Amino acid sequence: MPVRLRVGVVGAGRVGSVLAARLRAAGHDLVAVSGASPASRLRIDTLLPGVRVTTPAQVAAAADVLVLAVPDDHLVAVAEHLTARPGQVVLHTSGRHGLDSLASLARQGARTIAFHPAMTFTGTELDLDRTCVFGLTAGPDERELAERLVADLGGTPVWIAEDDRATYHAALAHGSNHLVTVVNQAMELLRSVAGPDADVAAVLRPLLEASLDNALSFGDAALTGPVARGDVSTVRAHLDALAGADGSTASTYRELARATAHRAEGDGRIDARTSAGVRQALDEAEWDSLAASVEQAR
Repeated sequence: MPVRLRVGVVGAGRVGSVLAARLRAAGHDLVAVSGASPASRLRIDTLLPGVRVTTPAQVAAAADVLVLAVPDDHLVAVAEHLTARPGQVVLHTSGRHGLDSLASLARQGARTIAFHPAMTFTGTELDLDRTCVFGLTAGPDERELAERLVADLGGTPVWIAEDDRATYHAALAHGSNHLVTVVNQAMELLRSVAGPDADVAAVLRPLLEASLDNALSFGDAALTGPVARGDVSTVRAHLDALAGADGSTASTYRELARATAHRAEGDGRIDARTSAGVRQALDEAEWDSLAASVEQAR
């Protein structure tokens, strides 16, 4: 029979509130959570009805498994202000941090785990049925427990070395967060030509979904478009069109086109001469943009 654990969660943000709800649904005893902002209290009321809401110190005192679901830049400070018991399990949900961030609690005898869900969260009921991979870092004695908690959440464990946590998290942030930026820039460009009432998501959705599936399945072989074909004149036309667009969009296009040219050349899609032609067009557009900025500043 599965052991029922006494779980406490510090930080009822988008991640903490969902993990708390999922662990309670898996049969664990959710003894307390902390969360002071109006958004956190709304998530607690919605996803965790009836749970005790108290201070981080009191959450830590009540729990056998303490989940620290706080922002990366606050994690070390929060851990250093808490008291742990020997044998108490303390895990955090940061992708960037490993076990070092919980060193102050480990010195008190806590068993520490880095426990990062590789998923974007809304902090609503939409997240309750989603499954994902968890990037785990733990000592030998904590590995079995970490994998059991992942199984309780319906997830899949992937073990990440302590020194590789920042690279692991950079990969996820680059692929997920920057994707959101690029997609929103593309939608803004479409609205600028199709009108504010146009359903630009309907235009992009099938293309983006196919591109993502192909990239995940085939890697660089999925590259298409003017850079991968070596259509330098089309790239120049794009750059001319973007010259009057939001500056960050034009800059993003140039940097991603450079990266795409490099990958297309490495994959043999275009030769070195064509790749150089693409880069020259990009460099010229960047110089023109800088010159325009200097002129406007005068």
